Amino acid sequence: MHSLRLFVKQKRKELRLTQEDLALNAGVGLRFVRDLEQGKKTLRMDKVNDILALFGKEVGVIDKIQE
Repeated sequence: MHSLRLFVKQKRKELRLTQEDLALNAGVGLRFVRDLEQGKKTLRMDKVNDILALFGKEVGVIDKIQE
């Protein structure tokens, strides 16, 4: 989840969007954007995909990195 939150925050800033702007454009609440960018561990995947769709991305399956 850490890299997801950083990706969204970086892309939002690159596009010079506020958290409010991102929420409005994605059709999600401001609280959801804040929770995502703060790394909340339980988020609705459909809403995450609504945000990622603005950047031409979606959630997918990747191999877990072993530590």
